[in-house]
Amino acid sequence: MSRVYVGMSGGVDSSVTAALLKAEGHEVIGVYMKNWTQDLPGMKCPWAEDLADAKRVAVQLGIDFKVFDFQEEYRQKVVDYMIREYQAGRTPNPDIMCNQEIKFKLFLETALEDGAELIATGHYARVRRMHEQPAVHASLLMGLDQNKDQTYFLYRVTEEALAHTLFPVGELTKPEVRAKAAAFGLVTAAKKDSQGICFVGEIGIKEFLQQYVAGEPGQIIDKKTGQHIGQHEGAIFYTLGQRHGLGVGGGLPYYVVGKDMAKNVVYVTTDLNDETLWRSTLTLRQLHWINEPPQENLAYQVRTRYRAKLIECRVHFEDDDRLTLDLKDPERAITPGQSAVLYLGETVIGGGIVE
Repeated sequence: MSRVYVGMSGGVDSSVTAALLKAEGHEVIGVYMKNWTQDLPGMKCPWAEDLADAKRVAVQLGIDFKVFDFQEEYRQKVVDYMIREYQAGRTPNPDIMCNQEIKFKLFLETALEDGAELIATGHYARVRRMHEQPAVHASLLMGLDQNKDQTYFLYRVTEEALAHTLFPVGELTKPEVRAKAAAFGLVTAAKKDSQGICFVGEIGIKEFLQQYVAGEPGQIIDKKTGQHIGQHEGAIFYTLGQRHGLGVGGGLPYYVVGKDMAKNVVYVTTDLNDETLWRSTLTLRQLHWINEPPQENLAYQVRTRYRAKLIECRVHFEDDDRLTLDLKDPERAITPGQSAVLYLGETVIGGGIVE
């Protein structure tokens, strides 16, 4: 049995993770990662409540409990990155950056230095290990619950990190996790899943960005007619394919099909078949492969956003850090700055950031 540091967020998934590992006989230490504590207007950051819930579960399970304060690193690596990407007109995914820089890098390194042999989290994913002397090789597999599979957010985790990671709930469905939480008598058994931005909670991205970025009002222009049809509060707050929040009334709904950050203009259309909304080819940069890079002669599947359908595709390397994907079926609203993740069967190959 191993000494396992479990990242406990105060939610039901990480609570059950700790309980399952304790039941298996591991020496379990619960760890709350203190990443973000700042309140926002109209939204109280839930960190104190989450910390209290994590502590309660640790007491119930009779395990040691620690708090790792990563606030400074989190602001630099995740929050500042997210703001810079929006300022550049892209739409980043802070959950992916959090996993890459905090949970499976900083947390892992800190835990190992503190005496851990392994870490564990409540992600719906699985790890396959192949013990080949002198190293342990590890690959990332989809969680068994296809509706909750979180490998999209984990594609930038390294093989070395996966070799030191356990995902116990990846073998379960969400209803099974809830049932086990109730069977263990955990105080988080009926706690709702968190929504919204990963580190703030139930607040929209526009409301969050407005605390840090001054949005300049500008024109909303109909792409087809070139007519000025409304005003926006700042191009930074809009993303490709967006329908709500435009404030343009009457007739058919409008969709965002482009932004000019230099001119602070948002382009919209009522045409759902607009070629800007649909892409059958996309280019990825900032590539990351968990094991080996994809091969150009194989067919893969790609997911372009969390819970999006898997689309068959072929790959072509432009160079070592640029990859073109040819999609079998066109996909709607593929947004620069977001991630596209490649799969071969249930195995995650890796992916990159959409140009």
